[in-house]
Amino acid sequence: MSQTAAAYAQLLDRFVAWAQTQPDIRAALLIGSRARVDRPADEWSDLDIIVIATRPERYLAQADWVANVGVPWLTFIEKTGTGDERERRVLFAGGLDVDFAMIPSGKAQQLLLLLRLQRRFPLLLRLLPRGMARQFRQGLADFADLARRGMQVLLDKDGIAADLQLVTAETVPHRPPAPHEFLEVVNDFWYHTVWTVKKLRRGELWVAKSCGDGYLKRLLLQMLEWHARATRGWDYDTWHGGRFLEQWADPRAVQGLRQAFAYYDENDVGRALLATMDLFRWLATETARMLGYPYPSEAEAQVTELVKNYLEE
Repeated sequence: MSQTAAAYAQLLDRFVAWAQTQPDIRAALLIGSRARVDRPADEWSDLDIIVIATRPERYLAQADWVANVGVPWLTFIEKTGTGDERERRVLFAGGLDVDFAMIPSGKAQQLLLLLRLQRRFPLLLRLLPRGMARQFRQGLADFADLARRGMQVLLDKDGIAADLQLVTAETVPHRPPAPHEFLEVVNDFWYHTVWTVKKLRRGELWVAKSCGDGYLKRLLLQMLEWHARATRGWDYDTWHGGRFLEQWADPRAVQGLRQAFAYYDENDVGRALLATMDLFRWLATETARMLGYPYPSEAEAQVTELVKNYLEE
């Protein structure tokens, strides 16, 4: 065991020993790279812990408890990478990075109840309001994606963590976007290319670069995922949030990304915007063709001409 792995193991042992003494912490799960077999942890990996508690706000509102785990250098609150929960991120002495995702025990129990009901009554989701059914499917898919990659029960006072392992057996297949979902992303992207270039010409360089290398790139990532799955099958693993993109994305797209990000410079933001547009265009048109969906070529051509005209002025 490396020195870093040993240090994380000691942190984990201290956390479990402390959590055992907290009545409101009902369960804890280790997820992420340090619980994975596929692409396991390396020396740069952090520690990801799901904490199921009756009063999770206590651990989000206060930070004094982290001293029971290690010597904290920095700590702050952030939304989890998937779902709508929050986590306390802590940088401990020596650069040890731990994420404590705080999940209300009631929400975990609700997920399990819906999961059991769905298994017993497969048509149940059709009876739920559309928004609730969508939220359940998304929550199940997000958790299943994490759990199937690796999950270790650290603490389980009520048996809820063991039950949550049932989710790893759930097959939540990726589905193609519906035509309106696909068009929403396409239109959103092209609209914001015009928005970006207007901010650039106004002299709002920070805002223009933030949109070009932030908002537009998130839409580009969605199209990269759809393109990869449309090409290789909808069960093809595209991970989450761009993780390991260099391995799963089309090699042409990976090469194109080298030109798609800008320096903090007006001319370079414009250059990178055009490169991003070129990359999104062929990804989206190929994806539309593979899905059998219409693509708004005429509108896109008009937007492209407008952006180029603005950049040339």
